[in-house]
Amino acid sequence: MEWIEKHPDVSPRLTDYDAECSNLNWPDALARWGAGENQPFNMAVAAVDRHVAEGLAERPALRIIDRDGGDRSLTYGALQAQTARFAGALGSAGVGVGDRVMAVLGPVPEVHVAVLGTVRAGAVFGGLFSAFGPDLLAQRLRLAEARVLVTTTAVYERKIAPIRDRLPSLRDIWLVDGLPENPPPGLRRLADVLAEAPYAEPAATRAESPALLHFTSGTTGEPKALIHAHRAAVAHALTGRWALDLGPEDCFWCTADPGWVTGISYGVFAPLLNGATALVDARDFDPDHWLENLRDRAVNVWYTSPTALRMLRRAVAEAPALPALRHIASVGEPLDSETVEWGLRAFGQPVHDTYWQSETGAIVIANLPVRAIKPGAMGLPVPGCIPAIVTPGDPDSPVTDGAVGELAIRGDWPALFRDCPNRPDYRARVTRSGWYLTGDLARRDADGYFWFVGRGDDMIKTAGHMVGPFEVEAALMAHPRVSEAGVVGAPDPVAGEVVWAFVVPTGEGEADETLRRDILAHARRRLGPAAAPRVILFRRRLPHTRSGKILRRRLRRLASRISGRQSGVKA
Repeated sequence: MEWIEKHPDVSPRLTDYDAECSNLNWPDALARWGAGENQPFNMAVAAVDRHVAEGLAERPALRIIDRDGGDRSLTYGALQAQTARFAGALGSAGVGVGDRVMAVLGPVPEVHVAVLGTVRAGAVFGGLFSAFGPDLLAQRLRLAEARVLVTTTAVYERKIAPIRDRLPSLRDIWLVDGLPENPPPGLRRLADVLAEAPYAEPAATRAESPALLHFTSGTTGEPKALIHAHRAAVAHALTGRWALDLGPEDCFWCTADPGWVTGISYGVFAPLLNGATALVDARDFDPDHWLENLRDRAVNVWYTSPTALRMLRRAVAEAPALPALRHIASVGEPLDSETVEWGLRAFGQPVHDTYWQSETGAIVIANLPVRAIKPGAMGLPVPGCIPAIVTPGDPDSPVTDGAVGELAIRGDWPALFRDCPNRPDYRARVTRSGWYLTGDLARRDADGYFWFVGRGDDMIKTAGHMVGPFEVEAALMAHPRVSEAGVVGAPDPVAGEVVWAFVVPTGEGEADETLRRDILAHARRRLGPAAAPRVILFRRRLPHTRSGKILRRRLRRLASRISGRQSGVKA
């Protein structure tokens, strides 16, 4: 596979990769941003107020595309005012430093107001995926001990109202649209809340103060609640410049849902910290809409997922000329080399893969805009990130170039998660000898490029979303006709993987198509369409280890074999 050389017209924001890598010192870099140890620092101030103070209040912060296609802007000055009102509303509601504020919203401007207002107030913000079913939302809201929830009327009525009695800490719910009839206490329109709220000055947070909560899942048990500090904003800002070539006056479009870490770290913070304009499109995926955004909204930098690119590739025979588009990057799953090269043919720009995790909080390895791409590679470390390939579980035992091992990141990375409240032992378990162990398998070649090999656990990456097998299995086994379930990911050319479930039914009744569809409907109601299985296959028994654990590797092999030769089993 031939290298793809750097684009000759790319803006040289990372002027000298080698120099920045060798000279970057994190204590000094953090101090320059005012985010050194024990310094007063608030990431909302860095993202918004700083620009207003520099005379840029009229610069567009958000370009908003409503569901009806309407196009409007929100300036940095207006965003600061709404953010300060949101922080004031939290204070009026009794929300204090460290309290949790959650949002279940799609890509709408209220996400920016909620996250920036929350961290401005010194509280902790977390986003949740709006396609989650009631059970998954209840689990995460309960783990977060959410004090305030911002969402839509539809989500409230379908998913929150039925679980409200399971959420003792949740006192206030603010809806971004209308109110249902006879609203219960604590349910209000966000617009009314903001209209009555005082203007709040930023809380006296420090660089190490908790700011963001991101959920991720392991292969078993409940999802992990990861806490990131205010100083993560410095990594968001610098990786936005280094890996995405973001700068002032750029129009930047991150298509990630704000229920996931990318939608917050790069959908909200990275563009604002760099003084850019973030495009916010509330409409669902549609090839024509996406191409319209890229063409008519003069998007310069586009950050999306391999699944979305593959869907666009299948739907569009020929892309229009996009003279403003300067950089395309992807996130969420490994990027195949064919899609890298398709971007070059379709848009005149290759797609640059980026690698990071919820735990790292920001991009750590990327195909940088000023370096050659090796199609299929994760890329090179961003400046300031020191990765290594080590013997799995042992950072003191590095492996040689070309050999497969566990990817480890040196623990002084400023965006690395600080705590996991619901799993107090987790940070100690994955950080050893000054290194964070990612759990991902990779290799490094002789040129220093990293290549993703596979996950070290059983997580399923489907269409850019992370699905934990255990929570799917638990939902399936809540069905009265399911005695056991084993869940794995099977290869899929569009989504990367799809969720397959092997189910052992109870003895009563036939295990037929009617039962399969009933179980599938049950799973979708509880989990939502993103996490529910696409395929359900009945089995008399499942393979187990001697200790009783399901042997998922056997199920993965079986799913791969069946998916390669059989069709017609998908829902």
